[in-house]
Amino acid sequence: MTESSGATPAGPATGDGGRPAHSAATAALLAGAAALGGFLFGYDTSVINGTVDALQTQFHLNSVVVGFVVSAALLGCAVGAWFAGPLADRFGRVRVMQIAALLFFISAIGSSLAFNAIDLTFWRVIGGLAIGTASVIAPAYIAEIAPASMRGRLGSLQQLAVVIGIFAALVADYVIAQVSDGGASGRFPLGGTAWRWMFASAALPALVYGVVATTIPESPRYLVKKQQIAKARQVLMRLMGRGEADLKISQIVKSLRTDRPVRLSDLKGTRLGLQPIVWVGILLSVFQQFVGINVIFYYSSTLWQSVGFSEDDAMLTSVITSVTNIVTTLIAIALVDKIGRRPLLLFGAAGMTVTLAVMTVCFATAPIVDGDPKLGDTAGLLALIAANLYVVAFGATWGPVVWVMLGEMFNNWIRTSALAVAAAAQWIANWLITTLFPGMADISLGFAYGTYAVFAAIAFVFVLRAVPETKGRELEDMDDLKVPGRS
Repeated sequence: MTESSGATPAGPATGDGGRPAHSAATAALLAGAAALGGFLFGYDTSVINGTVDALQTQFHLNSVVVGFVVSAALLGCAVGAWFAGPLADRFGRVRVMQIAALLFFISAIGSSLAFNAIDLTFWRVIGGLAIGTASVIAPAYIAEIAPASMRGRLGSLQQLAVVIGIFAALVADYVIAQVSDGGASGRFPLGGTAWRWMFASAALPALVYGVVATTIPESPRYLVKKQQIAKARQVLMRLMGRGEADLKISQIVKSLRTDRPVRLSDLKGTRLGLQPIVWVGILLSVFQQFVGINVIFYYSSTLWQSVGFSEDDAMLTSVITSVTNIVTTLIAIALVDKIGRRPLLLFGAAGMTVTLAVMTVCFATAPIVDGDPKLGDTAGLLALIAANLYVVAFGATWGPVVWVMLGEMFNNWIRTSALAVAAAAQWIANWLITTLFPGMADISLGFAYGTYAVFAAIAFVFVLRAVPETKGRELEDMDDLKVPGRS
């Protein structure tokens, strides 16, 4: 780990205002390096999309077991997210990134060699530990190295990396299925079943993440907490002038107050046992999942096949949806520091409510053929448009903005612990939605999407009444952040 490369006590070359000449580029590069964990987060959670039908056939699984296998990684995610904060406070943000990279690699190889559903579930849980860890450590690190004026955009890089990872996984699945004899269940040209190569493909980005994590400096806030003031100053002087760096260090010292280890008890408050701001983070995380977004990315290929699409068309449709998600995340990056977090969340919740309602009507009114709804040409086109507009509404708002807020809304003292609790809640919510979807779909797809539409409407009310605005605030000022409706 190179904690001080590129900086000397005299400081790097400066531009206007005494700032280093390339401070914005440096901040973007560091944030991008940390966000590689988000790429693997998206890749690893989505790579199973193209394998679902093949796994169901090869291992003779019913819909309930399929739901559990697909969602097994999410249990590991909750555990990884829960422990990532305390581990990051003890060993450092960068060291925990390296551990996550190793777990990603082990999971990819193990999943590709699985010989039954139980074995595969174990390796997916290992991958989940890595995903949960990355989901906490990347936004925390980015928030801690980003200037306040850029923090929303740089924080959104995490979600951009996630959706690019989802896209890359879907493309990999599509390509591997195309070159194999018989799709995901067929034989890959290099030997073995195609679905095994889909899982194995995650090993390469895991290696890249591990290597990159050895080249970035430690978070200045962690260094100050560990009394390594000189190293913290060197890191900050790559991002700002010497005077600003010294002021920032004094602000960090003041906000940390003491160097004792952070405990989960520090999150306690009078509101149902937790501080109000911690509850806001937890509920933001839960609503982000309860609107059903990951059903689109985990089951989309199977879903579109069930309503009449061919396997090739279903996989291609999933890739198109993923591209839509990337484009809308870029829109969020452009807007989040200009119009704020709350307006984007409100717009997104409203958009998801409408589009999910349209999908509900399409699926609920479709005729049932051989146990599955069959969408006609008009209803099929309308459902496909609504699904992509739903992804637009989510990708431009709740996808990136929730991660931005989780990285910045908590004060320095409780940040990693509160973020760990909120992220663990998110993964548990994700697991519930993913596990329950096959059973809900067996009742009817209209019932499933109607449920998600109701949660989107509730999310709108929640943001309106309880979510504070964090745009433009320094992390050291989050102590004074007020939850709306509370004095």
